[in-house]
Amino acid sequence: MSSTMQMNRRRFVVSASAAGGGLALGWLVPWGASPAMAQDVMHTTAPTGGGAEVGVWTVIAPDDTVTVRIARSEMGQGTLTGLAQLVADELDADWSKVRAEYVAPEVNLANKRVWGDMSTGGSRGIRASVDYVRKGGATARAMLIAAAAQRWGVPAGECTAADSVVTHTPSGRKLRYGELAAAAAQLPPPADVAVKKPAEWKIIGKGVKRLDTADKLTGKQVFAIDVMLPDMLSAAIAQCPVFGGKLVRFDADKVKGMPGVRQVVTVDEATVAVVADKWWQAKTALAALSITWDEGPNAKVSSASIASFLQEGLDAKDAALGQRKGDVAAALAGAAKTVEAVYGTPFLSHATMEPMNCTARFTGDKVEIWVPTQNGDASLAAAAEAAGLPLSAVKVNKLHLGGGFGRRGQQDYVRQAVLIAKQVPGRPVKLIWSREEDTQHDFYRPVTQCKLTGGLDADGNLVALHLRLSGQSILAYLAPSRMVDGIDKNMFQGLLEGELGYMAVPNLLVDHAVRNTHVPVGFWRGVNANQNAIYLECFIDELAHAAGKDPLAFRRSIMGRNPKHLAVLNAVAEKAGWGTPLPAGVHRGICQFNSYGSYTAAVAEVSVSDQGALKIHRMVAATDCGHAVNPALIAAQVEGSFGFGLGPLLYSECTIENGRVVEGNFDTYQVARMADMPQVETVVMPSGGFWGGVGEPTIAVVGPAVLNAIFAATGKRIRTLPLTHHDLKRT
Repeated sequence: MSSTMQMNRRRFVVSASAAGGGLALGWLVPWGASPAMAQDVMHTTAPTGGGAEVGVWTVIAPDDTVTVRIARSEMGQGTLTGLAQLVADELDADWSKVRAEYVAPEVNLANKRVWGDMSTGGSRGIRASVDYVRKGGATARAMLIAAAAQRWGVPAGECTAADSVVTHTPSGRKLRYGELAAAAAQLPPPADVAVKKPAEWKIIGKGVKRLDTADKLTGKQVFAIDVMLPDMLSAAIAQCPVFGGKLVRFDADKVKGMPGVRQVVTVDEATVAVVADKWWQAKTALAALSITWDEGPNAKVSSASIASFLQEGLDAKDAALGQRKGDVAAALAGAAKTVEAVYGTPFLSHATMEPMNCTARFTGDKVEIWVPTQNGDASLAAAAEAAGLPLSAVKVNKLHLGGGFGRRGQQDYVRQAVLIAKQVPGRPVKLIWSREEDTQHDFYRPVTQCKLTGGLDADGNLVALHLRLSGQSILAYLAPSRMVDGIDKNMFQGLLEGELGYMAVPNLLVDHAVRNTHVPVGFWRGVNANQNAIYLECFIDELAHAAGKDPLAFRRSIMGRNPKHLAVLNAVAEKAGWGTPLPAGVHRGICQFNSYGSYTAAVAEVSVSDQGALKIHRMVAATDCGHAVNPALIAAQVEGSFGFGLGPLLYSECTIENGRVVEGNFDTYQVARMADMPQVETVVMPSGGFWGGVGEPTIAVVGPAVLNAIFAATGKRIRTLPLTHHDLKRT
C-alpha cells in the first residue's frame, strides 16, 4: 500500500467526512506527483438513454427529454427539483420534459470536479450551487442556439429559445432541442455566458411539481436499504457500547451452526459483524455471540457528571470570544435591574427513519458501493481507504436517503461495509445497522448549557447582555484544523454580528467555554442555531416581561438597523394576529432568529390544561431566504422542519449512563408523532438579492416560540429540555 493510503481510522474520519465545502483528499490523491498519476483516474460519463451531452449539466434525448445531472443529495428536502429548476430555467427547457439523475462521485473526480461540491448539508444544497448550475444551463442554451444558427446559416443573435425550441425570429423557423442536441454537443462551450435576471425567470420562483414525488408514491423509488443484488449477503454489527472502548473477544463457534450464518468478522478494534444470508439471521446470531468489551476509561461517565462539567464552564475564565461590544461588566454593574438565567439542552440523535446502511462488493482490484450519502466525495474516499485501493478503482452508486439531517455526512458506515465485504470477496454484502446501533452510535448534537445575564435601565431598556455558552465543540471533534485560533465559530451560530438581530444593545458579550466530552458529536440538522435560538429568544422574552413590556414591542426596540429581521418579525406577528383576542385558555409566544443566511420568525399558540397537558394549536412561520427557487418546496420544508423541531422540544434526548447512551429505539428515544403536529401556516417573503438556506433555519424558531407561549399560559419558565421532565401545571 502506498504511503498516501496509510491512515488510521480517527484521522480518516476527520479528514474525509468533515471536508465541508470541499474535498479533503490531499492524502489520497497525489495530484502533484506526476501527470500520469492524475491521468490514471480520468474518464468521462456516457450520455443517458442515447441522448447527447450539451455541456456537463444536461443530456438531451431526441424526444426532447432533458436530463439534468445533480451533484447534491436528495433526502426529502427537494434539492433535486430545485437544482433542476435552476438549470432548466437558464436552458429555457420545457419543464414537463425535465428529469434528473445523480452524477457519480468518481466521474466528478475524474473530470476535475466539473460538477462541483457533492456535499449536501448546512442548507447549502441550492444556495452554494446557484452560480455554476445556472451558468451550466445558460451554456447549454447558447450551444443549442449556436447549433440552430449554423444549420440555418443565420447569426445566433437572430435566434431565441423557449420551451425546448429554438426559433429564428425573422423567419419563424423552429427546431426542437432534441433535433439540435447532437450537433450542439460537438460545439465548444462559450467561454462565458450571462445568466438571467430575476425578472426573466420562468421556472425559478415557481411552485412546479417535484420530480421525485411520483416514484415515491408508487414505490418505484429505490432507497439504499432497498437494494437487492444477485448472491447478496447481509451483515449486522455490534460496536463497543462505551465510546472509546475496544473489542476483547467473541465466541464465533457459538453461532457458526445457526441458520444462514456465513462468517463472523472483526471490522475494527471496536466492532464485530456477522455475515449471513438474511439480515435477521445475522442480527440473531450477533445476539448470541458472547462478546466481551474493554469499556476503557469512560465507563463511569454519566449525564450528571457531564452536566457538572458544563456548569463549571459557565463562570470559567477560559472562554473563546464570539463578539464584544461596549463594556458589559460596567453596564451590568450600573443597571437598574439585572436578570440572570441558565438554560440547557441535551445530546440528540439524528434518528433517521432509514438506519445507517451501505452495500459493498469487493473483487480484489475494485470495490463498488450502493450508499445513501450526504457527501458523495467522502463516500468515494471512505471506500477507497477501507479497500486499500486507488480512487479510480471505486464505483459509487448514490441513492436517495431515507433521512439525513447531517448524519450521513459521516462515513463510518461506508467504511465498515467495505471492510466487511473485503472478508467476503466477490459477493455483495449489505450492512444494516439495527435501530439500537443507530441510536447508540451516532454523532450526536452536542450537549450545551448557557448562562445569560441582562441589564435594564430605569425605563426598562436593555443596556447590557452577556451570553456565555458552555459545551462541546463539533469542530474540535471532527475537524480541529477548521477552528480559528482555537475558536469554533459554529458555536456562535445566530449570535454574531451580521446574524444577531439585536445589535442596538449598546453593551454585548458572547463567549464560549469549550467543554468536550468522550461522546462523539456531529452536525445535526440546524446544528448550534437550534440551541442558541432557544437560549437567546427565551431570555429576550424574560427580559421583556422583567421590563413590563410586550414581547413583540421589546424586540422591536432593540433591533436597531436590522430591517430584514424586523420584516419577518412584523410579518409573522401580523399573520398570527399578535395582540388580538384568542379563545379562552390559548396563549401566544413569539421569536425571531437568523441562521444559514435566512431570516425567520415564528408565533406559537398553545394551551395547557389544569392537569398540565400541553396542546400546540397553531404555529405561524415567516422566512426570508432572499430568492425563492420554489415557494411550494419552501413551505413544505418549513412545515417539515417544525415537525422535526418538535421532537427534541417535547420528548427527544440521549442520556449517558456508565459511559454509554441509554436510549436505543423509538420507545425510549421518542420523536414527534402526527398527533403532536399543530396547524402550520407559512409566510414565504423573499426579498431578493441573496440566496439563503431553507431546510434548517426555521427549526431554530420552533422551540422558543412554544416555550414563550407556555410561559404566557402558565407563568413557568422552562429552561431545560425535553418538556417530558417538567410539570406544566399553572402556578
